[in-house]
Amino acid sequence: MKRLLAAIALCGVPLLAQQRIVSTAPAITETLYALGVGARVVGVSTYCHFPAEAATKPKIGTYLQPNVEAIIRLKPDLVIIERLAPQALEKLKAAGLRVRRIDTGNVATNLRMIEDIATAVQLPEAGLALSKRIATQLAAVEASTASRKKLRVTFIVGRTPGRLEGIIAVGKGSYLNELIQKAGGTNIFADSPITYPKISLESLVRLQPDVILDMGDMAETVGVTDAHKRSVEALWRARNEIKGRAQAVASDIFVVPGPRMVDAAREFRRIIHGEPPK
Repeated sequence: MKRLLAAIALCGVPLLAQQRIVSTAPAITETLYALGVGARVVGVSTYCHFPAEAATKPKIGTYLQPNVEAIIRLKPDLVIIERLAPQALEKLKAAGLRVRRIDTGNVATNLRMIEDIATAVQLPEAGLALSKRIATQLAAVEASTASRKKLRVTFIVGRTPGRLEGIIAVGKGSYLNELIQKAGGTNIFADSPITYPKISLESLVRLQPDVILDMGDMAETVGVTDAHKRSVEALWRARNEIKGRAQAVASDIFVVPGPRMVDAAREFRRIIHGEPPK
């Protein structure tokens, strides 16, 4: 072992630079595990649920409000962040911690995020391979729906619990809009200049989507029951003026812009085209 470590050191690879990693967002955590370095993760955000092992790691708060002191106590060699208040960022740097910031956004940006994280943990080739594999799989989903009828879809990501009010949908700038398109759907709010526009029930009546995917009051996906999903779908069935088929969804694959984007695209395809669960 000593000879191996010495050989690595001679190759110029810092031995400690990737041993203890703190992730501040689910997409970061899922990417680290997909790259095979989950064992090096010593802290994750409150909403990191996948894989199951990640849920057992020490929690450092949410990605918008991380507990800086908790991060410092974990003595990480690398902290990967998506966004962070300037004051919190300065505290981490003042503590001598190495911080790497990544960006998420559309599909292309999310694939670059995977490559950036891989570079940060000194596995650039693995990151490129993972990114290419995801892109290939997404292309296969798109090809599989090329000859199918394009159904009109809306994806509700925010809503007043128990009511069809305060509705927030997926717009043009979201990667979810791209995944819906690849799955053979047409997002009825794809022309919105806002990534997640607030919409009215009247606009849904006017636009008449064929399929309504609703996870609006199930953003915390852990512990959502079938009864809850049925109650969500009942809300939409009660509105006779909206003819589309509504389905409640509650899974991190729809809200984490990481390696499981492919799973989300496949599930969109299944739901949009009325295919039975596998």
